[in-house]
Amino acid sequence: MRFKEVIKLTWLPVVGASLCCLSPIIFLLLGFGGVAFASSLADNLYHNYKWMFRGIGLLLLLAAVWWHFRKKGVCTLNQAKRHRNEIMNTLLITGFTGVIGYFFFLYIVVHYWGVALNLWQ
Repeated sequence: MRFKEVIKLTWLPVVGASLCCLSPIIFLLLGFGGVAFASSLADNLYHNYKWMFRGIGLLLLLAAVWWHFRKKGVCTLNQAKRHRNEIMNTLLITGFTGVIGYFFFLYIVVHYWGVALNLWQ
């Protein structure tokens, strides 16, 4: 798999899994609330619902891989058995890239956006 394909498969699941802390930043930047609202929303979503967002990210990743192989013409179980190694390699590569991308995006990019907006320290 090329790097570009891996990024295409993993960017949406990474953003979906990071919405627990990204959505308060988006609300604040769009003017739907103040800093206090965004900060309390981020605390609530991260501490109470982070596993739900991570599960949504995992489901999005599985759907992206499924869609990728459907576009390549792997539609039946017999075709999936013939492409078993390619499917497993793709799942491992995208899973690893998704986890690394999630940690980088959430704990570095989103965190410093929040610090810059004074949502958290």
